This record gives sequence, structure tokens and C-alpha cells, in this order.
Amino acid sequence: MSTPHSHIPPLEVRERAACMCVHGRACSTFAPGHALHLIQARLASATPSDWVDAIVEAVHADGTLVLRPIAGATPLSVWNGSGAAQEISAGTPVALHERYDVLAVGQRRFNVAPLTD
Repeated sequence: MSTPHSHIPPLEVRERAACMCVHGRACSTFAPGHALHLIQARLASATPSDWVDAIVEAVHADGTLVLRPIAGATPLSVWNGSGAAQEISAGTPVALHERYDVLAVGQRRFNVAPLTD
């Protein structure tokens, strides 16, 4: 004889979860443009041929960065909420890992979200 299981209904989500970077704190999510995940950083460092050297063309207060690849391609716009905009300024040399969306600024690495215009 089996005992009946009580059914626990799922909780309804009433609000969207917001990352802590919206409130001026450290990112609490690994979504694109937020905190850099260890695996993402390791994959980027394991595939060195996918890095593209660039110069920062513009930095916006909302975390949007405009990068000009050295190869002369069209500018790339990316967004980062975990502080990349505070670390760099226009004219800073950077590297962008296009496959894993990692931005390298010196020894620092940031998770970026590519923006389409």
C-alpha cells in the first residue's frame, strides 16, 4: 500500500529578478554582460586565436562600450554591467574574445554582451 503524496503547487513568480549591479553592487548573475564565469574565462584563455585586438572608441555611463578592431572592421558595441566602463576610457587598448564574449583590459577580464545596432 502506498501513501498519497501531497501536491505542493509551484510558487508563482511575480517580479523579474534583477542583478545586484542594477543597485550599484557586484553582479549576482553570470548572464551576458554580468559577472565572468570561471569556465567562460578558461575557455577564452584556451582558444587564443579568437582574440581580436581593439581600441576603445567610446565609453557610455550605462556600461556600453564601442570598440574599434585594429584590423579596421566596423566598430563593435558591447555592454558590461560589472564595472568595465569604470576601468577604461576612450583610447584604451583591449582585446575581445568574440566566441566567448570576454573583454580583456590588461590583466582584468569582463563578461560582455554584444549589442546589435
